[in-house]
Amino acid sequence: MQSEIVFLCLFFRFKDNRKDDIWLVDFYAPWCGHCKKLEPIWNEVGLEMKSIGSPVKVGKMDATSYSSIASEFGVRGYPTIKLLKGDLAYNYRGPRTKDDIIEFAHRVSGALIRPLPSQQMFEHVQKRHRVFFVYIGGESPLKEKYIDAASELIVYTYFFSASEEVVPEYVTLKEMPAVLVFKDETYFVYDEYEDGDLSSWINRERFQNYLTVDGFLLYELGDTGKLVAIAVIDEKNTSIEHTRYSCSLFFFWLLLLVRDFQFGHMDGNDYINTLLMDELKVPTVVVLNTSNQQYFLLDRQIKNAEDMVQFINNILDGTVEAQGGDSILQRLKRIVFDAKSTVVSIFKSSPLMGCFLFGLPLGVISIMCYGIYTADTDGGYIEERYEVSKSEIESQEPTEESKEQEPRSGVTLVPTVQGPKDVLEKKKD
Repeated sequence: MQSEIVFLCLFFRFKDNRKDDIWLVDFYAPWCGHCKKLEPIWNEVGLEMKSIGSPVKVGKMDATSYSSIASEFGVRGYPTIKLLKGDLAYNYRGPRTKDDIIEFAHRVSGALIRPLPSQQMFEHVQKRHRVFFVYIGGESPLKEKYIDAASELIVYTYFFSASEEVVPEYVTLKEMPAVLVFKDETYFVYDEYEDGDLSSWINRERFQNYLTVDGFLLYELGDTGKLVAIAVIDEKNTSIEHTRYSCSLFFFWLLLLVRDFQFGHMDGNDYINTLLMDELKVPTVVVLNTSNQQYFLLDRQIKNAEDMVQFINNILDGTVEAQGGDSILQRLKRIVFDAKSTVVSIFKSSPLMGCFLFGLPLGVISIMCYGIYTADTDGGYIEERYEVSKSEIESQEPTEESKEQEPRSGVTLVPTVQGPKDVLEKKKD
């Protein structure tokens, strides 16, 4: 009940004291289906945050009724989750689950860079977080870049700082200061010359190397610039073949640790078929290049990890042919495919609705075409009759003129006969 009061009071006191508090706000629209699906999860988030004594206030706002406030925070879709902290607004782009939203709120509402004062604290962070970044050293230009990157990417991952004495003994540093990422029970050190921009490197390395992939995560992986190798399997199928495909991909990552690839598996082929506009058989492996929408299909049957290694090597050396892409032809193919998929899904979900949506416009268009056709036919008939009448009139005009001229032409010219008197006058002359 208390969480509901907070939600209602937000509308009246939000603009006055939002900068004094930390707010986690759901901007929604009453007619939005995704917003209605999020509503029970959002209520659980509010109750959980209150029960643990979090300083973050949870609220929701009808963006259609308070459009000025929604526009101020750049809300363009629904639902939009933002954490408001002073003058800053952080977008939440993760899965819409209670645990993920609460973790986001804790991460962003706290310190931008959290210090690790002891080895015990370092070990505690390692057990709690699957991926996190650590700056090791004192003040330096690298630390300034680290702070800038953290302010941009805090919505995705955790950032810490520590001294060299706190770092575990198995970590080897060639130079100081340094930025490290810890994940998958190992670590990687940032190299400015090999890895380029620090923010870009953090954005690439913020994922575990092996993941359970879905549509949302695949979209996020598009910013890493890595090739994404996905084992498409049926998780309910426990046959040896399905297990071999997922395990061989996992062991390939485990043994070789290829940094240019992101590995994972996906349950079912519905999403990947839509993405590739193709029909893939399960189980299989597909490698996606999210930067240019190309993909690579298996050129061999996977029996063990060595077959997977050979397939990956063939992709790297260009032996495997790339399919798809972002050419004009592929874009047109995508438009046709999406239109076809939409029509099929409508008729599958509601045949009557499909007949109404597509039958009514087709009926109207047919009536209009029939009307235009008949109008042209009548107009042509009238015009033809007009032309015939005109030709008849023109043909009759010469006959009338000939009749008028007939008396003139019919008059016989009689030669004038000179009388005797005229002859005598000529003789006298």
